[in-house]
Amino acid sequence: MARKSSSATPEEELEARVSDFAARSRGFDESPLDARMLDLDDEAESPFLRGQKRVPVRRGALPRKAASRIKIALILILVLASVTLIWIRLHQYATRSWRFRIDSSDNIQVSGSSNVSRYQVMEVMASDLNRNVFFVPLELRKQQLEQIPWVQSASVMRLLPDRLNIVVKERTPVAFVQVNSHIELIDANGVVMDLPASQQARYSFPVVVGMPDTEPVSTRAARMKIYAQLMKELDAGGAHYSRDLSDVDLSDPDDVKATVTDANGAVLVHLGSSNFLERFRIYVAHVQEWRAQFQRLESVDLRYEHQVIVNPDSASGNAKGGVAPGNGASNLDAPVPPATVQNKSAVQHKNKKHS
Repeated sequence: MARKSSSATPEEELEARVSDFAARSRGFDESPLDARMLDLDDEAESPFLRGQKRVPVRRGALPRKAASRIKIALILILVLASVTLIWIRLHQYATRSWRFRIDSSDNIQVSGSSNVSRYQVMEVMASDLNRNVFFVPLELRKQQLEQIPWVQSASVMRLLPDRLNIVVKERTPVAFVQVNSHIELIDANGVVMDLPASQQARYSFPVVVGMPDTEPVSTRAARMKIYAQLMKELDAGGAHYSRDLSDVDLSDPDDVKATVTDANGAVLVHLGSSNFLERFRIYVAHVQEWRAQFQRLESVDLRYEHQVIVNPDSASGNAKGGVAPGNGASNLDAPVPPATVQNKSAVQHKNKKHS
């Protein structure tokens, strides 16, 4: 019995193991959920489930924001470098190419000038011939052109590739002026200008005297303001009395003297420093009476109220001078009968305060 049972044991055990393995294989194949359930059961038994399932994450050397900023900075640097390189190439081409060189004076255009000669302009621009157009100092040339007496303002512009355009605005003369026995022109700002070489422009102005050439422009400008006021008042209301003046003496701002010329001769009229029109109308209204009264009418002083001094500048004025009393400058219709005065200096001293 014992030998029989012991001999059958290994075979039975082998068959049992094979059948058990086959059953397990069929069970896993038929129900995959059972295998998963088994895995979950195994995992649930572990107290370190989260630590065991952690997946390692691969990180870069820089944060995402920093990397983005660096990328933008590199793009900007690349663009700036490209623009700089292009600018350098264009600058080299513009400053070295023969295409931008001013070859001759024909490349310099001048407009707006009638009394300023092209020769005067080219004297200023001569150093720019055969020079690169980009190297011409425009502001300096503008200042130099405005030193020409006839030029009030000037502008200098580049016209690519190789030309310059100069626009000139000339001064407007308002009178002739006597400077060192020479007759020239002067504008409202006291700037003295040479007479134009061309005979196209014709001027009809009084001659301003009493301006030495040593006076600064600021002093001449102040005198020309008085002259402008005189012309404005004499021509007010369409009177055009300024056409009768041959010269105006501005040496004394408190006593503007105008020489009036007509068919009977020239008379020097003292007009003071104000009320030019009223005083000149007195002269116009009574000049013929004074000519009839006095043998020679050389000058008339109208600076004093209610009195007119005749021939105050004559060498023999104390003997032949006269004062014409009247109703004042405001009453121009009433005749002013002249009267002989023996002491002219006393009359002037008495009425000086009314000038």
